[in-house]
This record gives sequence, structure tokens and C-alpha cells, in this order.
Amino acid sequence: MHNPSLSARARSLTLSLAQANKVGLSAGVSGRLRTLVPPLAARLNEAVLRLVPAFSASANPDIVPGLASHTAAIAEAFVAMFEEAKAPDFAFAHRQARQWADQRFPLEAILQSYRQAEDILHDAALHATIKGRGNDAAAVTLIQDIVREFTGSFSAATTSEYVAHTRHLAETESDLRTELLSLMLSGFDESDQRVAKVLRQAGYLEQRLSYCVVVVQSAIPAEMEGEARAQRLISAVSDVLADAPIRKLAGLRDNLAVFILSDRRRQSGWTAATTPLADRLHDMLLLLGPAVRVGLSTDHPSSSFIRRAWDEARTALSFTSVDRRVVSFGRLSVRNLLLHFGAPGMTAAPPPWHLALAEADTKSSGILVKTLLAVADANMNVQEAARALNKHPNTLYARLERIHSISGLDARRFHDLNELLLAADCWRPPR
Repeated sequence: MHNPSLSARARSLTLSLAQANKVGLSAGVSGRLRTLVPPLAARLNEAVLRLVPAFSASANPDIVPGLASHTAAIAEAFVAMFEEAKAPDFAFAHRQARQWADQRFPLEAILQSYRQAEDILHDAALHATIKGRGNDAAAVTLIQDIVREFTGSFSAATTSEYVAHTRHLAETESDLRTELLSLMLSGFDESDQRVAKVLRQAGYLEQRLSYCVVVVQSAIPAEMEGEARAQRLISAVSDVLADAPIRKLAGLRDNLAVFILSDRRRQSGWTAATTPLADRLHDMLLLLGPAVRVGLSTDHPSSSFIRRAWDEARTALSFTSVDRRVVSFGRLSVRNLLLHFGAPGMTAAPPPWHLALAEADTKSSGILVKTLLAVADANMNVQEAARALNKHPNTLYARLERIHSISGLDARRFHDLNELLLAADCWRPPR
């Protein structure tokens, strides 16, 4: 990848090497350093391992061998540039940078190791110069400049390649997450080998996993149209769940932040029972605060059920409110679900008396439905309902008679009362 800054460094280094060659400095330095390449590489490797703990502390078994190979390449390139009187192409730095990026090894530790390398290379080159030219101030200064430009160049080359490759890995990973999210939320045919391969490689066809879908929306839905705000919301949820041993797949869909979460479920009847994943998530997600609304699905036993979990989570989200910010589908009442799924059909073709009762209730400032609710709360005991409303029983009997005259239903009978309340909930928010 072309980088103007790296090109400028390479030109500067080449000019300095040409000057060293012109004054007869390069041949002497390279000759004395050539025999020292193996010990120089060993010294570089030992210093980095001793002074940069991240290498020795890494759990990746390829890190330390990779460092040994890289320090050998640095020592060889350092001597070769004096022999050839031109800047190296730093291909070794690009290869190692990609490898470190693949291994997720921290760039900060890499750059720290290069600072140690600069000191050692400087000492070696300076010793070789003084041995051949004595305390020639101009030669010493020129060699110092070459060492500084060399280490700066391969440090910059490594950083540039590391950042570019990390960005590429992130984009690839993002594409995979988007594909996985789309496959699972849209539903998939388990016999489709291409789909099965993608899911298997991502670990979503493992046995004994529980899945739960969580959808999150800003309290002001319009904010979800801004990608930056939506991504911050995903980050906030990820932070809340960071300490939980739960696998997370996150993305944006239909102006919602969507999370497919999975965890090991009970292995057999001999293993201890665990709290359902949805129940554990419910309490953690309350930490998000009042700026968001959250809907959770129930637990499902395989990734083939995620489409259903996606529907459940969105249904749960529709029941959220200012004072009920996190809602689990599994905690919704049967009445809530009946109204959610049945109310659209009922309002499209209501019973003949529905509109008349709604208008009468509106004109009475909600007194009629309030009376029905009081009778239900009092287990259909009108006398007790009257006391709860601080009214004379005859007042309630009069209201119930008015409701009967409008609807033909007697609220003192269980089935009639239930039907009246269901009808009322279709034009009013359910309790």
C-alpha cells in the first residue's frame, strides 16, 4: 500500500546511505557488522523479551518464536542496507505486522520493542564506526542519522500495515456479523448447506446452547436513524454485558440495536439447573438507564428458533414504557398477548356496541370503564367495588345498568365482564 510518509522516509534513508557510501563509510561498517548478525539478532531478541513483558506474558505460543524470526530479519536488513547502500523495502516488517494484527497482539508493545531495538542497533553501528574511523564526528553523526531513519522507517511501516490490516479484519468481521445476523433473523433452511457451513464455522450449530434475542431502542426512536448514535447504543449494551460469560452477536436492523445472545444450557438431568438466560439478562439490562427501551425474547434451544425469538423481542419492546423500560416476552400476561395479537382484528370488525360504549365512556370521562375495573378488582362484588370507589352501591348499579343498555352485556356475570374489559382494552392501554 502506497504511503507518502513512508516513501519520504525511504528517500531520506537512501540519501543518507548514499552519503555514507560516498565517504567510504558503508563498506567498513557493513564488513564489521556482517559477522555480528546472529549475535546482534540474539541481543535484540533477549532485550525485547526482558524489557517488554507483553511478549513473554502472551498466551499465544506463536508470539515468542515470531519475535525471534523478526529480530533476525531486522538484524539482516540493517546490515544489508549498508552493503547495498539503499533503503530496504521493509517487506519483513509488513509480513510481521499482518501476523501480529491477526494475533491481536497490541501495537503499543510492538512499538515499545522497536524503541529497545533502536538503542541496540545504534550501539552496534556506532561501535563499528568508531572501530574503523575513530572519533570522526561527521561519521558518527551520519551513522546516528542512518540508525534513527532505519528504525523510524520500519516502525512506521509496521504501524501502517498493522493499522490497515486491523481495519481490514474489522471490516471482514463486520461483514460476517451482518451476514450471520441477517441469516438468523430472517430464518433459514437447515438443509441449505451454504447456510449450515456459515453457521457451523461461526459456532452457531453447537449443541446445548440457549439463545435469546434482545432489541434495544432509544427512548426517542428518531435517534436510531443516526448511525453514530445507534453504534453508541450497541457499545453501551455491550459494556453492560461485558462481564457476563455470554456470547454476543450485535448489529442494526429495522432501526433497532439487535443482540443475539447465547450461553450453555443445562447439560443433562444430572447437572445443576441454571437461571434462564432471559432472566439473567433482564436484571443486567436495567442498568442501561432511562434513555432506552429494551425487549427480550424467551430462551430458545437452537439457532433455528432465532427468527421466533426476534418476533418475541419486538413484541416485548412494544409493551415498554417510561416506567417499564425492560420487558421480557416470557413475563407478559396471557391477556397482554391476546390483546397484542387480537386487538387489530377486533378493531377492524368490532361488535355493534363497541363504538357506542367507547363514546359513552369518553363522555363520562372514563367513569364506565373505571367502574368495570373496580368490579373486576373486587371479584365482582358490587358492594366492595362501591367502597373502593367511595360511591354508594346504587351509583354503581346505575352505571352497570347503563352499560347493559348499551352493550346487552351484564357486568355482574363473569364472561360478560371479561368481554367488556377486553373490548375496553382495545381502545385503552391495558392495565
